[in-house]
Amino acid sequence: MPRILHTADWQIGRQFEMFGPEDGALLAEARFAAVERIAQLASERAVDAVLVAGDLFDAQWVSDRTIRRLFLALQGYSGPWLLLPGNHDAALAEGVWTRAQRLGVIGPNVQPLLEPKPWLLDASSDECTGIAVLPAPLSQRRVHEDLTAWFDTAPTPEGFLRIGLAHGSVQGVLPDDLDCSNPIAADRARRAHLDYLALGDWHGRLGIDDRTWYSGTPEPDRFRNNDAGCVLEVELPAPGSVPRITTHRIARHTWVSHQERIEVPSDLDRLIAALNRLPPQSVLELRCSGQVDFADYDRLQQALEHTAARLLTLRTDLSALRLVPTDADLADLHADGYLAEVVAELRAAQAKGGDEVSRTALLILADLLRAGPGTRP
Repeated sequence: MPRILHTADWQIGRQFEMFGPEDGALLAEARFAAVERIAQLASERAVDAVLVAGDLFDAQWVSDRTIRRLFLALQGYSGPWLLLPGNHDAALAEGVWTRAQRLGVIGPNVQPLLEPKPWLLDASSDECTGIAVLPAPLSQRRVHEDLTAWFDTAPTPEGFLRIGLAHGSVQGVLPDDLDCSNPIAADRARRAHLDYLALGDWHGRLGIDDRTWYSGTPEPDRFRNNDAGCVLEVELPAPGSVPRITTHRIARHTWVSHQERIEVPSDLDRLIAALNRLPPQSVLELRCSGQVDFADYDRLQQALEHTAARLLTLRTDLSALRLVPTDADLADLHADGYLAEVVAELRAAQAKGGDEVSRTALLILADLLRAGPGTRP
């Protein structure tokens, strides 16, 4: 029974400047490692081919070294790799694919599908069915016509499985703001009598129907709950039969966006417990709102420092978290005279929903007062 791996949206060469040079470099490196794991999985599962539905590269301008590294990462699987240009790495007259050809790095088992014509994979044995892959490569970043329309009338050998390979937005299914470019008809598999339609562009795993799937990116790259981090193993029993889909999760990093409102100490307890449950090497975006006193603020900072050491990267936004010290907190500061008046004003501003400036000022002043008389302003 023929089996393929379906993957897409590797985005090799993507930069993650928002995480800083150290963590950004680790996230970029993880994308190469994901490709190596795909090659290893393809070899272990002995699939008949790996189909990549576009956006192997994040941009046309990636370095020659990046191109070389990508094709080296494919060497863990000696079977056929069928690579489709997407919107980030479209098959331009002069672009990343022509550069790869000039560099001589494309192995004999690696086939970029740069033209809309059937690509035939002959049966590996008398008991195996041949596969006809119908690609819809992008030759520019955005088009407004459905490049998969030719699938409907494409002739393929009798008895061969028909598999479509495309990169774009399925009309009426994905968010409306994505449907305006690189459109794909939602019923293309039915119209073209496809046994399977392998799609890329949406970065999460998504089934459109029982024959049409987005695999998503194998390594998440954004804070979106869209089931990213997978590749799909597709078993094709016979022409006309419904394929069997197996999901393989291969992502190294889990991306989590968490929001927490803190009003009482038990809210902070719950947040700390949630942070401790996160898998190591996660990428966390944390937003906190509400209010805390000095003791809970200190507890929060300690928890964040521990979490930052355990995870790959942590981005925090505490701008909506008010610092409202208790009477006991203020008494411990031993502020008097003008300093007492300033502390009281900053406390009142925070209690009324003050901004980050007043919170920061209160923290600085409190730290100076708690450090001792020699540091007082």
